[in-house]
Amino acid sequence: MKNSTKIFLLSLFAVMFFVSCSDNSRKKTSRNNPKENKTHIMIPDFNADSAYVFVKKQVDFGPRVPGSSAHEACAGYLLDKLKEFADTAFFQSFKTRAFDGTTLNGKNIIGSFNPKARSRIFLCSHWDSRPWADKDPDPSKHNIPVDAANDGASGVGVILEIARQMSISKPEIGVDAIFFDLEDYGSYSDNDSWALGARYWSKNLHDPDYNAKYGILLDMVGAKGAKFYMEGYSMMYAADVVKKVWTAAGRAGYGQDFIFEKVGYIDDDHLPVNENAGIPTIDIIHLDNESSNGSFFEYWHTTKDNMDAISKETLKAVGQTLLTVIYEEK
Repeated sequence: MKNSTKIFLLSLFAVMFFVSCSDNSRKKTSRNNPKENKTHIMIPDFNADSAYVFVKKQVDFGPRVPGSSAHEACAGYLLDKLKEFADTAFFQSFKTRAFDGTTLNGKNIIGSFNPKARSRIFLCSHWDSRPWADKDPDPSKHNIPVDAANDGASGVGVILEIARQMSISKPEIGVDAIFFDLEDYGSYSDNDSWALGARYWSKNLHDPDYNAKYGILLDMVGAKGAKFYMEGYSMMYAADVVKKVWTAAGRAGYGQDFIFEKVGYIDDDHLPVNENAGIPTIDIIHLDNESSNGSFFEYWHTTKDNMDAISKETLKAVGQTLLTVIYEEK
């Protein structure tokens, strides 16, 4: 009787073991079954060569100083590219008065993808050039306008390449590209004299009902060896967005370029957007405490802010990070 019990128990154990193993086997197979996995997110490959061409095209017009023929020609080019890539694109024209009393005609340039989508974000950069290279180490060059390859054209070039990628493979969310005008026509002694296009847009949204989950400003995102730290106002108004972007950089393979360290507060286009429009907006900006030009990149507001300063590797790091953010956003 005891032997029979043992045999029965051993048989029962063997059956249970087999069932358990079979079940585990099924579970392992189930985990590897692609039909049961979450949909794989296809993130486009940012083309740094294309972005570089977009930057160079702007610079080739000459300094985009408000009121100049180069400014007018570049505005037309940027609008045409957004019309080519986006679902809708248009100028937001405005007039404003500069710190020196000059009346300026500005053009913000706006392109929208998935314009009916309620879940939206926006990317922005300024496209104008500073009229004076007043930070050049050579005082004789202080009245020469700046090519602004990095300080302006680099951010626009990155956004144009992202727009080109979105025209090929649309993201699930709505995305707006905004190129602000009249950012660099300001006085160092008056913080409110800068970012005039962003100030106008933030108080006169292109759609009265416009709303976005957040915005990302690009400023000086093309220089060789650039590192991007967590800017102060960005952390004040949109710390969660900063962390989202910086962690996305790590997933995209560019964690060495987006540093998890907070730096000082920069008065830039994102500040009036946060204060006036109430849309959490961050600034991806190249700051360098070892630069001879304050905390900005070495050739800021000098005649050497030209195509020689632009790195395809830096454009790639920023662009691939933002494509990761866009295509992972719900």
